Amino acid sequence: MGSFDDDTMAGDAVDRVVVLCTGNAARSVMAGAMLEAAGSSVRVVTAGTHALEHQPMSVRTRAALHAVGVEVGHHRSRQLTEDHVEEAALIVAMAAEHVHYVRRRHPAAAVRTATIAWLAERLPSGPEPLAERVTSMDLASVPPDMQGDVADPAGGTDDDYRVCAEQLLDLTSRLAPRLAGTTALVVNEPDEDDAVSRRRTLRRSRRG
Repeated sequence: MGSFDDDTMAGDAVDRVVVLCTGNAARSVMAGAMLEAAGSSVRVVTAGTHALEHQPMSVRTRAALHAVGVEVGHHRSRQLTEDHVEEAALIVAMAAEHVHYVRRRHPAAAVRTATIAWLAERLPSGPEPLAERVTSMDLASVPPDMQGDVADPAGGTDDDYRVCAEQLLDLTSRLAPRLAGTTALVVNEPDEDDAVSRRRTLRRSRRG
């Protein structure tokens, strides 16, 4: 299992994945916690492109996570660093603006950066190392604006945060097995709302 938001990225052979949003207070925190809850096989670190460092997650972020069955303990916001970028096998962005940011500030990492929406649909599965599968996607040639965004709930209502969490739960439940090189077990059962069904997918992915 990975280690959510452990900033000590060097020193072991586990693949590192950076989950990136703007302030590292909502979207990246939710997605990182969900990947960890799914039993992700990578070390997950979250960061922001314009983060006010050492701030806790917002009350609405924590409540939205709780609403979809995911709990997270300690979190302090952090700015994306050169070390994060250099040591990441993959940078999972929440929106096109974050892909653009990486391409401007860290151009060598363009081949390892895409939005979560793009990766959840297209990251190849298979026995090859994650870095090789990421390289095969030729991500630097994919226009960021066609990759798909997760809207920032900041400044919105409790419902905006909940909707964001539900969208990310769906995306991470599909991305987590791809990171591990396997395929997801998707459960669609009658008489259950989508959030409950996605939580079951996460639990079964973790057991698998």
